[in-house]
Amino acid sequence: MERLSYIDEHARSVDANRDRAWKALLKVVCKDPADPSTVPSGFVLDSAAPPTRLAMKGRHWFAEYALIFELDDEGGNRTRIRAESWGNFPGLHGKLYRALVIGSGGHRIVVRRMLRQIAAAA
Repeated sequence: MERLSYIDEHARSVDANRDRAWKALLKVVCKDPADPSTVPSGFVLDSAAPPTRLAMKGRHWFAEYALIFELDDEGGNRTRIRAESWGNFPGLHGKLYRALVIGSGGHRIVVRRMLRQIAAAA
């Protein structure tokens, strides 16, 4: 994969230490919370560094993309979970796809919902 362009970042603080937040992240994102490689369809595991980072990547005809979760210790039994999105959308079809997924606000809604679910699970 070539270097991907930054799209956005969303973050949420949760009332949990990093270990609990990591388990909640895997519970929400992975099909099998015991196995970080069971990421959602359309993604493959790029890297997992428990309890600080889960990186997924994917590609199809219209896009190359990555979604990276970083867990930062905020002290006082709190963790900040950040979701960074990266992607390239080549050609006319890619531009249209980006407009539908990113420009419509759908991507933002989905990522923020995932962060809410992770916070609730933690």
